[in-house]
Amino acid sequence: MYDTPEFIRAFLDEVDEQLQLFEENILKLEQNANDDEIIKTLFRVAHTLKGSSAAMGFEKMKILTHEMEDVLDKIRSGNIKVAKPVIDVLFRCLDVLKSLKEEFSSNGEMKTDITLILSELHKYMSDDQLLKENMNSETNKEFKLDLEQQIQAQQAAASGLNVFVCEVKLKKDCAMKAIRAFLILNFLNQLGTVIKSEPDMTDVNDNIDVENISYLLITEFDKEELKVRVLDRMLEIESFNVDLFDLSLINSQLDNVNNVTKSNVYEGQTPDETKNKANQTVRVDIGRLEKMMEMVGELVIEKSRITQIVSSLHERYNSDNSFEDLEEISNQISRITNELQELVLKVRMLPIKQLFSRIPRLVRDLSNSLNKEIELVIEGEDTELDKTIIEDLADPLVHLIRNAADHGIETPDERLKAGKSPKGTIRVNAYHQENQFILTVQDDGRGINLNKVKEVALKKGIISRQDADLLNEKEILELIFKPGFSTSQSVSDISGRGVGMDIVRNNINKLNGVIEVETKEWEGTKFIIKLPLTLAILNGLLIRINNEIYAIPVSNVIEIVRLNEKEIKKVKKQDVVIIRERTISLIWLHDYFRVPRKRKNKNIIIVILGIAEKRFGLVVDELIGNQEIVVKNFSSYIGKLDIFSGATILGDGNVACILDVAGIVKTTASKKNL
Repeated sequence: MYDTPEFIRAFLDEVDEQLQLFEENILKLEQNANDDEIIKTLFRVAHTLKGSSAAMGFEKMKILTHEMEDVLDKIRSGNIKVAKPVIDVLFRCLDVLKSLKEEFSSNGEMKTDITLILSELHKYMSDDQLLKENMNSETNKEFKLDLEQQIQAQQAAASGLNVFVCEVKLKKDCAMKAIRAFLILNFLNQLGTVIKSEPDMTDVNDNIDVENISYLLITEFDKEELKVRVLDRMLEIESFNVDLFDLSLINSQLDNVNNVTKSNVYEGQTPDETKNKANQTVRVDIGRLEKMMEMVGELVIEKSRITQIVSSLHERYNSDNSFEDLEEISNQISRITNELQELVLKVRMLPIKQLFSRIPRLVRDLSNSLNKEIELVIEGEDTELDKTIIEDLADPLVHLIRNAADHGIETPDERLKAGKSPKGTIRVNAYHQENQFILTVQDDGRGINLNKVKEVALKKGIISRQDADLLNEKEILELIFKPGFSTSQSVSDISGRGVGMDIVRNNINKLNGVIEVETKEWEGTKFIIKLPLTLAILNGLLIRINNEIYAIPVSNVIEIVRLNEKEIKKVKKQDVVIIRERTISLIWLHDYFRVPRKRKNKNIIIVILGIAEKRFGLVVDELIGNQEIVVKNFSSYIGKLDIFSGATILGDGNVACILDVAGIVKTTASKKNL
């Protein structure tokens, strides 16, 4: 068993990829039951997982994938018809494999009981086939492999190749049986690599009884194709049976073999091709990418310092010629840094497809459990996003999909009565827009009842009757993001009690993003998530409050206005201004920081910030300008600060805190003096 960290990481990565491929193709098979290529792909995945799990010594995973392979082989040969029960069993197999993998990732063990799922698979296997499998195990035991042959078989299986026991029975009247057996050996070597024969046929000897010969063959061909090729070319054969070799029988002998690579093990037909494919991609630990990004961030900071120093020298000596060389070097460093930064950011970017691949199975299961007909449309799955953001986006996306299916899409009867198609649609789309990643989740269901939203908010004390009468449509929709809001009367197994959209918004806010909602009753609802492409480097607006400099993510800045102090009004002790007929609440962080409100003249600078549809004005003393900022997280000793999301180092070496716009709104809303 290969138990070094490198082997384990490679194994877990491969399992993730293969399980995702398996899930995608089960869904395809459900829609295209007669597609042979899909069935072949599923068979190859099961075979690959069986080989790699056997090589690692994971018995439960090996046994389950072996049984899956047998069922898929019967589907491929037409002995099992593709129908919903079969698809359901394959999905349950997938779930068990995921559980086994997750258990091993968490605690190094695979404890999930596979007895039940094996019994379900056995229903599709005839008694004859089960007997044949048992006989095959006995045949496997007859092969006495040396260490090199054991490694050869294990690594070939881990590479996705087949390891077969080929049993040949020659006709009784066959002349020169030893010669015939040797010819069969040579032909099998043309189809792959024979690593062992019983009896040993490396030397032709007419004194050996070779009426029954077994060959251990490594090949890329499947069972049926191998049989056809051998029986078509070889004569004097009474019978030719092919069965998979049980690799688990030799695992215990390989516990101390941990440093053998695939390139030293298998001399098959297509090693160059495999090698070329392997060289096209390299797995990189995310920690290394994080470190690389950190170093690029430091380079960006130093670039800003050089630019600032060159600018200061120009101003001090008032010369256009003295520092031309230095300025040229500075510009060259800036260009190289920008290209390097862009390259590293691209390395961290992954297609959103790896997240979207979870949705079809989710929608299928929701459709079945809710007795609803739901069509899923996915667009923009090649759109790229920072890997760390993709991982944190999974829970909000799943929550939105569940709510769309449970609360948005109606039952077929309800849709027919409303003049709609009985099948509802959930549409998921991703695209880039102005250096932002946009994700939309839209359904064509019943929409959100605004009056019901107001009633629930009143009943739960979220708003007063007076406030409710003043709310417009967008402000009513904002209520669904309030903690504790729910229009559901009962707990649902699908999405819990109500929508829980406050959790979704909090998760999006942590990613420096915003979430908005649009709805039309009886026509559907659309959620729009806007995120930065990466959390490592942001465009920031530098501002000064009193004597300190702070940075605001530009993605949250709507506009900047200058107004006369006399234009500030008081509404319930809250400072507000009217901008284009919209009332904007003002926030003075001076009071939060307990510093005086400094103003050189009667005009004030207001940075209008936005979170979804909400707008508020941050009063600042001075605008410094835009700058690329490298986000530095606070250490655990400092802990979570309500209004700061991190810090950055400026070009002059000073530190500026990055304002958390969502945190500011939450914090200042609870303070009467702000």
